[in-house]
Amino acid sequence: MSSKTAITTFGLTRRFGRLTAVDNIDLDVPQGSVYGFLGPNGAGKTTTIRMLLGLIRPHLGEVRLFDERLCEQRRALLGRVGAMVESPSLYPNLTGRENLEVTRRLIRGTQAQIGHVLHVVHLEDAADRPVAGYSAGMKQRLGLALALLRQPELLILDEPTNGLDPAGIQEMRELIRRLPADYNVTVFLSSHLLAEVEQVATHIGIIQEGRLRFQGTQDALHAQMEEQVVLGVDQPEKAKALLERAGWTVSRNGGHRITIAATGRSDAAMINAQLVGGGVNVYHLQLEQPTLEDMFMTLTNGTQEKIQPKAHYVGATRAEGAN
Repeated sequence: MSSKTAITTFGLTRRFGRLTAVDNIDLDVPQGSVYGFLGPNGAGKTTTIRMLLGLIRPHLGEVRLFDERLCEQRRALLGRVGAMVESPSLYPNLTGRENLEVTRRLIRGTQAQIGHVLHVVHLEDAADRPVAGYSAGMKQRLGLALALLRQPELLILDEPTNGLDPAGIQEMRELIRRLPADYNVTVFLSSHLLAEVEQVATHIGIIQEGRLRFQGTQDALHAQMEEQVVLGVDQPEKAKALLERAGWTVSRNGGHRITIAATGRSDAAMINAQLVGGGVNVYHLQLEQPTLEDMFMTLTNGTQEKIQPKAHYVGATRAEGAN
């Protein structure tokens, strides 16, 4: 991957009255990456995107696109950027091709560009149908085609899968995944669908309360997190007390589930033995590699509902009479 950057910010800060929506963040988005920009609702994602696009000005700090200061070369730099923020603005009574033609004339593009972007987003067969009859996924793909029409080097997408059904989400995911390699486009992607971002992003930035909590590759993020053992027990409070006395870090997951920071099968076996020896029945035991959802929860202090991670089954000692 290139060592050059598509987006760099230095101390980027934006306030609304007494509220600091974006607080001194330093983004570093490599060219050729898919950068997933994650955060709870109200964390500052959309405000950051609006500053990157020059729609609002920061109170402090600066934005650089392609290593050039946005404030000095705004028109030239934004000409190299495509964006889809919120739902795309489309003319429902026009066909998909006619919608693209309107934008093509504004940017003085070529007819060949329309054919190219229709091919990229797989809308050739529906290009001459009125947009009013498009599904939500087709409309999002047409919005992406509009963003790609100026042949951008950087594509900024704010919640591109909002409102899509599973099939539409999968279509958008596949499109985003192949943009850097096939079309030399860097993608900056804001989303709350963490499992989707995990499948497409090469780099992650996590923002909470306007501050950047993590930035780096997915591998670097995973390296910060320990494996964990998740248990189902008949006496969760007693199990928690027993394990904490033995020196383990334990948290309750609600109900009869508890989680322990641990490493490997030997730790899982030791935890199981301690509980059984202490009179606690264990009916479920899993050794889990933290997912992006788990890491997000840790870094944002649980501000978003946790999605249960995928687990590697280790085994369990089943209590008598347990279902």
